[in-house]
Amino acid sequence: MKLTKRTVCMSVLLMLILSVMLAGCAGGRDSIVVGSKDFSENITLGEMFAQLVEAHTDLKVTRKLNMGGTFVCFEAIKNGDIDIYPEYTGTGLTAQLKMDVISDPDEAYQVVAAEFDRQFGVKWLEPLGLNNTYTLAVTDAVYQKYGVETYSDLAKVSKNLVFGAEHEFFNRQDGYDGLVAMYGFTFKGEPKKMNVALKYQAIGNGDMDVTDAFATDGPIKQYQLKVLVDDKDFFPPYYAAPIIRNDTLKDHPELEEVLNKLAGLIDDPTMTDLNYQVDVEGRDVEVVVKDFLQSKGLID
Repeated sequence: MKLTKRTVCMSVLLMLILSVMLAGCAGGRDSIVVGSKDFSENITLGEMFAQLVEAHTDLKVTRKLNMGGTFVCFEAIKNGDIDIYPEYTGTGLTAQLKMDVISDPDEAYQVVAAEFDRQFGVKWLEPLGLNNTYTLAVTDAVYQKYGVETYSDLAKVSKNLVFGAEHEFFNRQDGYDGLVAMYGFTFKGEPKKMNVALKYQAIGNGDMDVTDAFATDGPIKQYQLKVLVDDKDFFPPYYAAPIIRNDTLKDHPELEEVLNKLAGLIDDPTMTDLNYQVDVEGRDVEVVVKDFLQSKGLID
C-alpha cells in the first residue's frame, strides 16, 4: 500500500491521540496510581499503600499524594485518574452517597461497600482498624474557664466562643449546619473557614476557640486541646479503608490480598502516634511509613 503524506499524518495524529488517552488512564497494565487527600493521616496511609504494593508486586507505583479534599480524590478515582486512595466510611456515606448517618460501624461499612460497587465501580477493601471520626476540640484555656466536657456543655457557652474549621466541614451533611441544628450552638460571629493545613495553627495562635478535629490527629496532643464528647451521637463512624477501582482489580487481582495485609492493623492510638511523628516531630512520611511496615514484618 502506498503511504501518502496524508496517510502518514493521520497515523501520527492517531498515535498522539492514543498516547494522550493512555496517559489519562490511572495506571495502565504495569503500573498503578495511588492518591490521597491533603492532610497528613491520609497522605501517610496513601504512602503505606504505595510501599506495600511496591514490596509485594512488580507493579510500578505512581504517587499522587496530597491531591486536595474529599471531592477531588473521589472524582479522580471515578474518572480513572487514580486507582487507589484511603477513604472513611462516614465520608463515603454522607458526603459521597448523600445518605443519612448510620451509627453502627459495621452497617455503615456494608452500605458504603455495596453502594460504591453498584454506583461507581469502586471496591472497599477491609478496614484498617482506626476510626478517625470527627469531633470537636477546644483550647485548654476554654476548658479551664468553662469546664466543658460534652457538646451540650459547649452549647451553653458557645455565644462567647469563636468557631473555625476547614472549608469542607461547611459543605457536608455531617458538618457545620447539621451540628449547629442538633446542639443549638450560637457561636460568636461568623465561623472562620480555612485550609485544613492552617486549622491547628489558627487555634494554637488563639484566632479561634473551637474547631472540628479528627480523633487521631497528632496536633491535638501538640496544642493540648480538649476533645469533647459527642453526647447526642451526631457524627457517624469514620473507619478508614483502601478503596480501589474495580477495573484496576480486574487487571491486578493480587492487589486485594496485598492491601488487606493492613486490615485491622492500625488502631486509633497507632494512627495518632504516626500522625504525631509526621505533624509534630516533622519526620518524613516515607521514613515513618517504612519504619512502621518493617516493625510489622510487612516489608524488608
